[in-house]
Amino acid sequence: MLTDPGPGPGPDAAPAGEDLLRRLAPQVLGALVRRYGHFDAAEDAVQEALLAATRQWPEEGRPANPRGWLIRVASRRLTDQLRSEEARRRREETAVALTPRDEFVAPPPGEGRAPAEDDTLALLFLCCHTDLAPAGRIALTLRAVGGLTTAEIARALLVPEATMAQRISRAKRRIKASGAPFGIRSDGDADAGTGAPDPQVVEDRAERLADVLHVLYLIFNEGYTATSGGDLQRADLATEAIRLTRDVHALLPADGEVSGLLALMLLTDARRAARTAPDGSLIPLAEQDRSRWDHDAITEGVALVSDALTHTALGPYQLRAAIAAVHDEAASDEDTDWVEILALYELLIRLVPGPVERLGHAVAVAMVHGPLRALALLAELDEDERLAGHHRLEAVRAHLLERAGDRAAARASYAKAAGLTLSVPERRYLQFRAARIAEQEERDEQQGPEEPPERTEPVESAE
Repeated sequence: MLTDPGPGPGPDAAPAGEDLLRRLAPQVLGALVRRYGHFDAAEDAVQEALLAATRQWPEEGRPANPRGWLIRVASRRLTDQLRSEEARRRREETAVALTPRDEFVAPPPGEGRAPAEDDTLALLFLCCHTDLAPAGRIALTLRAVGGLTTAEIARALLVPEATMAQRISRAKRRIKASGAPFGIRSDGDADAGTGAPDPQVVEDRAERLADVLHVLYLIFNEGYTATSGGDLQRADLATEAIRLTRDVHALLPADGEVSGLLALMLLTDARRAARTAPDGSLIPLAEQDRSRWDHDAITEGVALVSDALTHTALGPYQLRAAIAAVHDEAASDEDTDWVEILALYELLIRLVPGPVERLGHAVAVAMVHGPLRALALLAELDEDERLAGHHRLEAVRAHLLERAGDRAAARASYAKAAGLTLSVPERRYLQFRAARIAEQEERDEQQGPEEPPERTEPVESAE
């Protein structure tokens, strides 16, 4: 049954509808894959259902059960496609055999039935199946569950867009060929005879869990600081990443890294409201109004990471969450305990010596030991191809050069970083920093001797 469409959509109706469709898309895809298999064909059917919704809902009103409506329409598209194939009868019999235990059947028009469970988490684990190469697992999950475009995924993973498109296509074909079961295997399912966990199942799930957490982290990062476009943040993606991570935490509450990732997301997302001005411009961490931070989220995040650090083996997400907690618990920017942050980064780069972690470590070194030592660390990162052409490295370099008093070089690095980023708010912020230095240089020429450089902070996302 459709709701009353009312007087017509207002100026904010389209974005709200897009947000809803983005949130429902992986749930609908999960329901179809659970019932029919045929991952690639199911994804096409879901896309057709989403297009139908964008056409029909503004005119006819949003259904009382949007998820059920999308599942019904997508199921019809998919079954029509399956029936048109040569092996119609065999495929239909297979579809019946794959009907899940909740005996979901696509309801006729007007009825609001839907699967009894949200299949998004099961879809997440399917996309991270060990039959896929690690890079393919991450890319496919970002596409099917996170709703990112191929271009966004390519930029998030620092690879060319064409390479990413091929990677996603290969992953879809591999899923289809593997016949991977839909669902999440628990330790108890492993050995029906003894009830003891099967080591292979435990190892398989641990590997898939590591990729699941990495994917959720990337989805959150894209939501917290969008890699492109006019908005600094995509709250829908960040919120969805937190929701999915809560689901994984409910499944594995004793896993320290799951707790650490959830804590990291909560502690980071707690600053969301204070990160942008009314005009959408970026506000760096040092200048944010901390009274606008979500202190309930901070409290929850601190409790999660404190418990994980106390009772579980140390892991990278716990350390990242601990760093975020130090920032969030400081009453002001001046009160930030950079010595503790540096110590945490030292532990982190021992576990994960990646370029992003080393870049954050360089910022902490600058805040404790001064910019010159940190600039030497950046010189080493210049050799890492994974950061080549990425604006974050140049933004941090500009910040360090400015703190070191080399204004001309800092201005050039800010300008270079602005030219590399596809995020409009980040570009404008970096251009503003470059322009401010130019004004300072002009004043210095007019007034005589140069004054000591003021303390500046890095772009927030480079912490």
